Amino acid sequence: MHPILRLMLLPVLNVLGPIIVGFSFAMLIPLILSFWKEDGAFNGFLISFLITFFSGGILWLSTRSFRRELIPRDGFLLVTMAWVFLAFYATLPVYLTIPDLPFTHAFFEAVSGITTTCATILRGLDDLPMSVNFWRCFLAWLGGIGILVMAVAVLPLLGVGGAQIFRAESTGPLKEGRLTPRISDTAKAFFNIYFAISVLCAICYHMAGMDWDDAIMHTFTTVSLGGFSSHDAGFGYWSTRAVDYVCVVFLLIGGINFSMHFLVWKKLSPMLYFKDVESCAWLLTALVLTLLSTFLLVSFETYVNVGDAFYYSVTNVIFVISTSGFANTNYGDWPLVVQLLALFGSSFATCAGSTGGGIKMIRAIALVKQGGLEFKKILHPRVIAPLVIGNKPISNQVIFAILSFLMLYIAIVFLSTMVFLLTGFDGLTAFSTAISCLNNLGPALGNLGPAYNFSSLTDFQVLFCTFLMIIGRLELFTVLVLFTRGFWRA
Repeated sequence: MHPILRLMLLPVLNVLGPIIVGFSFAMLIPLILSFWKEDGAFNGFLISFLITFFSGGILWLSTRSFRRELIPRDGFLLVTMAWVFLAFYATLPVYLTIPDLPFTHAFFEAVSGITTTCATILRGLDDLPMSVNFWRCFLAWLGGIGILVMAVAVLPLLGVGGAQIFRAESTGPLKEGRLTPRISDTAKAFFNIYFAISVLCAICYHMAGMDWDDAIMHTFTTVSLGGFSSHDAGFGYWSTRAVDYVCVVFLLIGGINFSMHFLVWKKLSPMLYFKDVESCAWLLTALVLTLLSTFLLVSFETYVNVGDAFYYSVTNVIFVISTSGFANTNYGDWPLVVQLLALFGSSFATCAGSTGGGIKMIRAIALVKQGGLEFKKILHPRVIAPLVIGNKPISNQVIFAILSFLMLYIAIVFLSTMVFLLTGFDGLTAFSTAISCLNNLGPALGNLGPAYNFSSLTDFQVLFCTFLMIIGRLELFTVLVLFTRGFWRA
C-alpha cells in the first residue's frame, strides 16, 4: 500500500470499524420482527447481521496499531466511507430476502433509504415481508439522525455544509457551530428531539387512521423527510385525508432547522420560530407555493372544486418541496408549470440543520440578499452595506463559499442531465432525475414521476443515481474533494 494511503486510510478504517459494528445491531430489530411475524425474512437478516458485525469487528481489530487522533482532512474520508459502507451493509438484507433482485438494485434501495432520498426501485411493496418494509423505512430514520449530527457537528468542523452559516444567525447555536460545548452532547440533544417528534408523529398517524405497523413505518420516513412507503399507492392507500394532513404538519416540522427545535424546547418559547429568518422563509415558501399551485390547478381546470385543488396542492407540493417525495395522486398529470414549481422549490426550501436536501434555505436567503446589495451598490457606489442575516453580518468568505456551492450544484445538474440524455432519457426525465437525486427528493418527473419507480433503469443509470444521491446528501464538496489530487498529497 502507498505510504500516503497507509497513513490516511487505515486510521479512518479503525474508526469506521466500530461504526459498522454499531450499525449491525440495528438489524436486530427487523430480525426480531421477522421472527415474530414469521414473514420468511429471518435468515436474510441473521446472515446480514453476522456479516456486518464480524466484518466491522475484524476491520477494527486489524487496524488498532494505526489508531490516532483524526484531523479535519480525515473527516472527509470518514464521512464519505461511512455512508457508502453502511449503505453496502444495509443492502444485504434486501438482497438476500427478495428473490431475483440484482445487487445494484438492492444497493440503490439501501442508498436511497439511508440518504433519505427514498426513491424506490422495488415493485409490489404491499407483498414484501413486513420486516423488509420496516428495514427500508428504518434506514431512512437512521439516515435522518445521522444527517442531523453530521450537518451540525461534523461538516462545520470540515468547513463545508449549510450549517456553517449557523454562526451568523442571532437565534442559532453557539459560535463554534454546535448547540452544546461537546459534540456528543449535541448528538444526544438532537436524538432526543428527533425521537420525541417521532413518537408524537406515530401517535398522530394512528389516531388519523393508520394501524400501528404503518404508523411506525411512515413515521420513520416522515420525520426523516424520506418518503418510503409500505404500499405501492403511497398515501393514496388511505381514503381519509386526516392521514395526509398529519404528514404535512410533520414535514413542515421536519423541514425546520433542528437547532431551532432545541432552542424552542430549551427556552419553552415557540415564538422563536417566528423570529428566525430561515424558519419563516421555509414556512412562507410552503404557503406561497401551495396557494400558487392551487390557483394554477383551478385555472387549468385540473380540479373544478377549489377545496380539492387546495387539498392536493398543500399535500403534494409540501411532499415535494420538503424533499420527502410522498404522493397521494399522480401529479405527473398536472400542468408542467406546477410540477416544475414544486421541483424548483425542492432545491432550496428546507432549512440547513434539517433532514431536507438541496441547496438549503439559508444559502438561498444569503444569495437573494447579496443580489439586493449588488443592486444597491450599483446605484450608490460608495455605500458600505454588509450582508446581514438575523441581525448579524455574513463574511465575504461565507458568501464566496455559497457561490462556489451554487456553481458546483448547477454544473452537476447540467452534466448529470447530459449523462441521462446520452443513456436514453427524454429531456424532462433527465433534468428532473438529476435534480431529484441531487436534492434527495425521490420521484422525478416524466417517465420517473410519482406513478412510476426506478425499476426500469439500466445498471449504469442505477449506479449513477446512487452516486448523485450520496454526493447530494453529503453537501457535494465532502465527497468531490476526495477526487482532487491535493487531497491525497502528504
